[in-house]
Amino acid sequence: MYERLKAAAGLHRRSLNSEAIVCLEAVLLPNRTTADDRLARARELRASLPRGPFTAADIDAAKRAGRK
Repeated sequence: MYERLKAAAGLHRRSLNSEAIVCLEAVLLPNRTTADDRLARARELRASLPRGPFTAADIDAAKRAGRK
């Protein structure tokens, strides 16, 4: 188990201690969002998008907008 934890820590660029804490939190404090909640949120986000096709220029502009 130590070797697997060490490998995961390296993969995630964390210390062994930090990786152990993240793993414990994932098991002991699971995300309480239900599948229905996630689906509803995805539908809200989709509804907020403008209708019609996106162009490459639209996508580039959206990416740049978040980088200011």
